Amino acid sequence: MPRWPVHQPETEARRVFTPVVLYVRAVFALVLPALVDVVVPAALLRDPQGRMDIGASRLFGLPVLVLGGWLLVDSVFVRFAHEGRGTLAPIDPPRSVVRGGAYRVVRNPMYVANVAIIGGTGLLFRSWLLLVWAAVAFVAFHVFVVVYEEPTLRRLFGDGYARYQRDVGRWIPRRGQRRRCGT
Repeated sequence: MPRWPVHQPETEARRVFTPVVLYVRAVFALVLPALVDVVVPAALLRDPQGRMDIGASRLFGLPVLVLGGWLLVDSVFVRFAHEGRGTLAPIDPPRSVVRGGAYRVVRNPMYVANVAIIGGTGLLFRSWLLLVWAAVAFVAFHVFVVVYEEPTLRRLFGDGYARYQRDVGRWIPRRGQRRRCGT
């Protein structure tokens, strides 16, 4: 698959989205989050040994789950696909650094959303196994981001991504960040 030059936005306008490209985008945008956020948690919830009893925490589970779901839809479908013109798949990466929406606050809102969905589900269903899965998923996301994603984005987008890294925190918003991001 050819690499489209980031510095020539007019090239992107001429790009043809074939059925194969659209299929790959849909698969990675829907299947990967569904696997991490639904399939594995459903399998873990089948084990009655994985239940916890912490009462009022269930009240926090649903809002965390809903917020995570909204954040995932916004970061994957609205921001990543439209603004970045790419997918979650390394074979179809974004064509530009995504900076809108939650990407103004943290560099990885997609992963934050996945962990929130899993953690919220764990609280809602009172499942220690799901909370452990949320922690495992977070560690896996962190390793992937540090070892593969950030070096690749630095190579693809150069100084633009380096400025973005300096201005926006990886997982936690930086102090004074809104001023530096120009919002």
